[in-house]
Amino acid sequence: MPSGSPPSVGDRAPAFHLADQHGTKQRLSGHTGHKVLIFFYPKADTPGCTTQACGLRDVADDIGDTVIIGISPDAPAKLARFDEKYGLGFTLLSDEDHAVAEKYGVWVEKNMYGKKYMGVQRSAFLIDEAGKVEQAWPKISPKDTPTKLLAALDV
Repeated sequence: MPSGSPPSVGDRAPAFHLADQHGTKQRLSGHTGHKVLIFFYPKADTPGCTTQACGLRDVADDIGDTVIIGISPDAPAKLARFDEKYGLGFTLLSDEDHAVAEKYGVWVEKNMYGKKYMGVQRSAFLIDEAGKVEQAWPKISPKDTPTKLLAALDV
């Protein structure tokens, strides 16, 4: 069943409590006082997701104390391998039951080669210091994620 619509600019960002690539539970509220880029991606270590994650890794030194968090349906062990393989250095969260993707409106019906299935629509959200959506980029391309983030932060 597809999720609802994504949060809009000015909405409170949906909360989450998910395991990271090390098995440690993380909450969005743990980052209050910092901007947070949350990006949803379909599957770790696939070409588009690798392009997106590595692009964000490459701009991480340019975004000040903005926190980067990637969320996918992958298990923590797979996320740990993805992080280690590419030296990502930011939090990757496991949303195996896609409950958080549904809250953010990015669990959608997809169609590949005529086969319909449910999956994550690549999207990104910039959350402000108070936990509200500052920018929303539904259906963002992997290569545009870092450039949109830099533009939104005016760096």
